[in-house]
Amino acid sequence: MRWALVKVCLAVTAMVVVAFAVPLGLVIKEMARDRAFSNAERQAAAVAPALSITTERDQLEKVVASAGSDAGVAVHIPSADGRAAVDIGRSRAAGKDIATVRKLGRASTTEVPGGFTLLSPVAVSSGAIAVVEVFVPESEVSNGVGTAWAVLAGVGVALIVGSVAVADRLGVRMVQPAQRLVEGAHELGEGKLGARVPEEGPTELRLAAVAFNSMADQVVQLLANERELAADLSHRLRTPLTVLRLNAASLGEGPAADQTRAAVAQLEREVDTIIRTAREAKPQTAAAGPGAGCDAAEVVRERMAFWSALAEDEGRKWRVAGADRPVRIPVARADLAAALDALLGNVFRHTAEGTAFAVDLHNGEDAVIVLVSDAGPGILDPEAAMARGRGSGSDGSTGLGLDIVRRLAESTGGDVRIGSSVLGGTEVRIWIQLDGRARPPGGRGHRSVRRRRRAVAR
Repeated sequence: MRWALVKVCLAVTAMVVVAFAVPLGLVIKEMARDRAFSNAERQAAAVAPALSITTERDQLEKVVASAGSDAGVAVHIPSADGRAAVDIGRSRAAGKDIATVRKLGRASTTEVPGGFTLLSPVAVSSGAIAVVEVFVPESEVSNGVGTAWAVLAGVGVALIVGSVAVADRLGVRMVQPAQRLVEGAHELGEGKLGARVPEEGPTELRLAAVAFNSMADQVVQLLANERELAADLSHRLRTPLTVLRLNAASLGEGPAADQTRAAVAQLEREVDTIIRTAREAKPQTAAAGPGAGCDAAEVVRERMAFWSALAEDEGRKWRVAGADRPVRIPVARADLAAALDALLGNVFRHTAEGTAFAVDLHNGEDAVIVLVSDAGPGILDPEAAMARGRGSGSDGSTGLGLDIVRRLAESTGGDVRIGSSVLGGTEVRIWIQLDGRARPPGGRGHRSVRRRRRAVAR
């Protein structure tokens, strides 16, 4: 916007300067020419009275000398009454031009080498027509024209430079509020809820800044209300959880009772985490710093130990691969556990009893891949499933489960893909980046993962 305004102002000022300077320069040139020929006419007029009185050569030479420069004035008297023609001074005009002026009886100008000549007819005492010739040098015709053009050019350049400077200042005054508005929008988009824009600049930009600040305040208020609502709704779960915990305590001893009590305790912890996260001003899943994260292999073993009891009850075969050695990832332990529980819960919820499933963990140079696969009927439309996984929760969809998984992967620069598994059903791949750089699908890491999956299947 700034440079566009400068270019427009430059073009307009240049056109205005040309429109006024060129005609003014031509007028000055014409005025210099008129001034030179006016001086020549005065010199010719100074000689005319003497010609009307006498035609003596000596007297006329004195008159010519007193009229100005004898090198610039010449007198041509024709022969009459037996007297020979008299020519005084240096003649530059052609004889035919002099004869034409004498015949027509009116003054004229002709171009000669080095300038112009003014030929003025004058009647002498004998009744003949003499011609006074005044030479006007080219330098006198153009005297002062070059200086005038230089002054006009300097004034034009000064006007253009001044207009560009003024346009640049105006552009800065307009662009800076717009840049601050853009920076504020970027900051708000990055989650900096305190971003505000100074209400400065032109009227339109001030109104835009007021609207932006009002929108930012509304966003902050809406997020605060949302957090309070989530905390309140989560707090309502404490009462039924307390009843469940008391009932679980009365189940006695045994694997099923221990598993139920562990599930109730985990559910209480998750509800407490939701309440604390909702009360905080920043999300729980913030960017992991150096040394943060968890051991993915340990989390996989822990969650598979939890789901294995239910798998045995339903007659499902299950398998874990790649979780025998530590695998560090930049993801919080609770987030990875929630993602695995969401995927495994989908397996139990959307496949028949007895359907096998597997969890594979692959550790690469710059990424870790978690594969959850099953031998169920599969997902007919993976893209629609991912779209539904963004929060619609409609019947037959994966609800919020895939949304939890997607947000976990994207927080590291990775992604989530749904495909066909080697077991014949659905495979959900969680790509977790270790260096924060997203790798395009189908690269070397994908080929190595497919080779490992085939090896595990064999």
